[in-house]
Amino acid sequence: MNFLAPFFLLGGLALAGPIIYHLVRRTTREKLRFSSLMFLRPSPPRLSKRHRLEHILLLILRCVALALLALGFARPFLRQTPIDDPTAAQPKRIAVLVDTSASMRRDGLWAAARERVEEVLRRAGPADQVAIFPFDHKAGALVSFEDWNRAAPGERVGLALGRLAAISPGWAGTHLGNAIVTAAESLAEDEGKTAPGPRQIVLVSDLQAGSRLDALQAYEWPKGVDLLVETVKGRDPANAGVQLVADGPDSTRSADAPVRVRVTNSPEATREQFRLGWTRGAAADGGAETVGATIDAYVPPGQSRVFAVPVPKGEAGLTQIALTGDDEPFDNTVYFIPPAQQRATVLWIGTDVAEDAKQPLFFLRRAFSETPRVAVRVVAVAPSATLNPEDVVAATVIFVTEAVSAELAAALRGQAELGKTIVFAPKKADAGSGATLGVLAGREPVRLDEIRPSSYAMLAEIDFQHPLFAPFADPRYSDFTKIHFWRFRKIDATAMPGARAVVKFDSGDPALLDLPIGKGRLHVLASGWHPEDSQLAVSSKFVPLLWSLLELSGGAGFFSTQYAVGDAVALPADGAATAVRGPAGGSVALEPKSTLFSLTAQPGVYEVTGGARPVRFAVNLDANESRTAPLGSDELEQLGLPVARTAAVATVPAENKTLLQGIEAENRQKLWRWFIAATLAVLLIESALAGWTARRSTLESNEVPT
Repeated sequence: MNFLAPFFLLGGLALAGPIIYHLVRRTTREKLRFSSLMFLRPSPPRLSKRHRLEHILLLILRCVALALLALGFARPFLRQTPIDDPTAAQPKRIAVLVDTSASMRRDGLWAAARERVEEVLRRAGPADQVAIFPFDHKAGALVSFEDWNRAAPGERVGLALGRLAAISPGWAGTHLGNAIVTAAESLAEDEGKTAPGPRQIVLVSDLQAGSRLDALQAYEWPKGVDLLVETVKGRDPANAGVQLVADGPDSTRSADAPVRVRVTNSPEATREQFRLGWTRGAAADGGAETVGATIDAYVPPGQSRVFAVPVPKGEAGLTQIALTGDDEPFDNTVYFIPPAQQRATVLWIGTDVAEDAKQPLFFLRRAFSETPRVAVRVVAVAPSATLNPEDVVAATVIFVTEAVSAELAAALRGQAELGKTIVFAPKKADAGSGATLGVLAGREPVRLDEIRPSSYAMLAEIDFQHPLFAPFADPRYSDFTKIHFWRFRKIDATAMPGARAVVKFDSGDPALLDLPIGKGRLHVLASGWHPEDSQLAVSSKFVPLLWSLLELSGGAGFFSTQYAVGDAVALPADGAATAVRGPAGGSVALEPKSTLFSLTAQPGVYEVTGGARPVRFAVNLDANESRTAPLGSDELEQLGLPVARTAAVATVPAENKTLLQGIEAENRQKLWRWFIAATLAVLLIESALAGWTARRSTLESNEVPT
């Protein structure tokens, strides 16, 4: 038997009290019975000088009561007593969720988490099944139930600990809801196939307030699955972090404009004075060099404030801003790359004069005005002129408004087969335009007829499922009836097999035909947008329609330069990217025509190579990871999760493990209650015996000899 408070055993010294009381109690030497004492002179009784114990049974009971009381206050427990678990005989299925997000990089957290997992593994019985799921923005099985079952019972813990030792916290955010759902489904998927028994999820995490729980909002928790939360704490709960306040996609900024960042300070912080400044070099290992002057950042505990960090003059290529004065460095660096302006080329083949307000080219140039996102270069060429091969290669959209030679039409069709978008919008219906359309479509010449409605024509049928018109699918923007068409070209669609009428006039004639050609497309417009043909150029639909066409052709895809760890990066739309160089210096080769890059596992600056010029983008820590204050104790319960929590402790020293195990065993056994109950029982017996002894002594003393 062991004791949590062994000093109370000193109370056993009180056992001397009853013994001394029995020894010092005065008794007369002998008794002599007389019929009457009235004629005798009073004299005090003669006392015995020899001490001896009387009423031995009462003495023993009183000593036992004191001993039991001292043992009860010493809080005894049996170290080898098995856990009183009614389901212990049934095999358990345990899914252990281990937090490996960026916030777990704080001092002491990962070591504490590994110790918690080891305790869970060593408590598992030979018939239990255990799986380990590390998680950050996504969860995956490090040790599956199949791996656990295949290993020998004596090797399972070593297998799991070996794999756990090979991983460490990364830089991604904490998607706690997704992780819990993954673990719950892993326990529920084999329901009915395995022997019935307890199913439990053990969550080992710092449970910081920035954890995302949205996946649990509408999730129906499976029956019979319990959630045990093992919260770990670092040695220092205080933390300050810095995040980038990103500019909007259409905002304009000069190259030397200050960069805005937000500094957050945890409620437990003891510091409120920090400094911000540009740095150069490796920030992860603390070897970054400060460039230029730093600025003071005063942030009280529990608050966040935005600061504008000026760019040092004469310093080019600066990409990172660091926060100093905080002891937890994992979120003290933010990376910034100015938004890159995309450049697109549009080729116009026609005889229009650019400054003639009655010609289609005049409106097209103004619709493609330069924006912070995209700069469109419009190259106008006469049908009889020789095309510059570089302009043809650079162009993503080619407009043709007049008849061209058969050779040029064939060359344009070849460009469409390679992925270009051709827009054929003839100004008039003549044989030359029909022949050009036939070559572009790969068919015989197409018949075109000039139509002038008695009043005007309208767009009656529009396929809003087509990518070109998908931005207008919302009922607020889908009304095209206010656009009047004064004339249009009637196109014989039967001469173009495979062509799809995306838009039709109220007469039923096609207004826009879409024909796939190889990797590209051919769009045929039955009417122009200039005032002689229609009101399209002066309507609110014209500019977004042209930009939708440009984006559909891949010429105006916005390339973002700011991402969070774990995000998929949309590569430049030209498809020329061949590799991505990471912040550590390694390069990852891309598949041909890749559109996404998902290996953003580390904060820093990445560079896309293979295009006309390298393109850089920055990857930063999820801003929620800086919210390291503990999650509210009732937030998981409010989502319907059956949560059982354990006390949050930091890394436990080896010498305290025995004490913690003793406390747990004593709380579970509560043997002190039995000792107190036994004390009360002994006192009741002692009281009864003492009363009986007193009554007997009284009776004997009152007896008179006859």
